[in-house]
Amino acid sequence: MTRRKLIAGNWKMNGDLAALAELEGIARAADSAGNVEVAMALPATLIAPAVAATPGLAIGAQDVHPAPRGAHTGCISVAMIAEAGARFSIVGHSERRADNYETDADVKAKATALLAGGLSAILCVGETLEQREAGKAEAVVTGQLTASLPKGAAADWLSIAYEPVWAVGTGRTPTVADIAAMHGAIRATLRTAIGADADAMRLLYGGSVTGDNAAALLAAGDVDGALVGGASLTAAKFVPIIEAAAGLD
Repeated sequence: MTRRKLIAGNWKMNGDLAALAELEGIARAADSAGNVEVAMALPATLIAPAVAATPGLAIGAQDVHPAPRGAHTGCISVAMIAEAGARFSIVGHSERRADNYETDADVKAKATALLAGGLSAILCVGETLEQREAGKAEAVVTGQLTASLPKGAAADWLSIAYEPVWAVGTGRTPTVADIAAMHGAIRATLRTAIGADADAMRLLYGGSVTGDNAAALLAAGDVDGALVGGASLTAAKFVPIIEAAAGLD
């Protein structure tokens, strides 16, 4: 099955209004990238101005709260990001799981809220270096996926991002064979969970993706795109990743 490549950027806690100028070059690359979808997960403060500046680019959030409203100081709901113009949100990023102690149940609730609100989700899973070296990587990742997967999971609104925790922002990456093997395990787990629609769901790789390694990573089996952190902050670094994906189309 042919799945449209998705290249998603995650600015994390970076960026300001001046930085939105970078989106103009990214939007131009997205327009000429053929059958490649480009999405940008921005700080909540930048969602509305980014949507206004680049209406053709898919803009999203980096996290949401599962409740529609309430006494949740500092949090943001699905309806709030939708009102700002967001089309999707990341959920379960390794930094949220580690720094904010989010559980698989938390991630599942957030993905469920996005579905109820009519938005898409990129659901992240990944293992630590200690878990990989102990030979537990596949069990950890597929276990996270099974426990985080929301009811109603389907390819038309949900993508899965595999991000080995030890590769995020470190410059280290697994081998292409390791990535393909993990994505294959994720696909098999999805087939068990949701049936034939698993073959249409996009699986992204995230972890020190650059313009130099993007083509090789994106050509790996069952890799349908990338979730990109630091390299998404500038058009100069992000556009080559988009172009690498387009070259594989």
